[in-house]
Amino acid sequence: MRFPGLSKKQGFYALLEKQAQAAVDAAKEVQALVNDFANLAQHAARIKEIESEADHITHELANRIDATFVTPLDKEDLHGLSSALDDVTDCIEACTGRMALYELKQLRPDLAGLVMLLVQITEATREAVKALRDKPNRDEIQGLFIHIHQIENEHDARFRKALADLLNAPDADPINAIKWKAVYDRIEVAVDKCEDVAHIIESVVVKYA
Repeated sequence: MRFPGLSKKQGFYALLEKQAQAAVDAAKEVQALVNDFANLAQHAARIKEIESEADHITHELANRIDATFVTPLDKEDLHGLSSALDDVTDCIEACTGRMALYELKQLRPDLAGLVMLLVQITEATREAVKALRDKPNRDEIQGLFIHIHQIENEHDARFRKALADLLNAPDADPINAIKWKAVYDRIEVAVDKCEDVAHIIESVVVKYA
């Protein structure tokens, strides 16, 4: 497999990798938040900084795509991959931003497991993005796609259980339940966006096979 213009276009891959790393950094900061819930506001502020830095990378990549006549991948694929990576970090920031906004006081026990899987899937997604530099064929990278899909499936199961426990508790506070559901929903979307990234990469690999 050979991507056109690879030797001259490494900057595109570097920016995509920075976007993927930003998602990992944001997910790990959520994990730090879970382990230090008393300082929720500080961790949420740091994740906002990561998200803002990621936005700058996204804009830089978009400008480079539009200003370059021949890109290493189709411009549509580059834009789609960049947008999906940006969405991951945006969703993570939306999650912790709401946690701070809602002034949640008590950590729910199921959050740690959900966030652990969020970290795992962002790390696997980063590896899939990095693999694009190495001109993989589908068989070489298929294991990563399977791994990402397995994490998404496990997260989906835990997400459903967390919602059931939250909403069906006999002593559930409706307002608190609404707040936590908004948090869980955004983690779930972030995980789904990672799988979207994997699908785009798989499509690119097949296209240039």
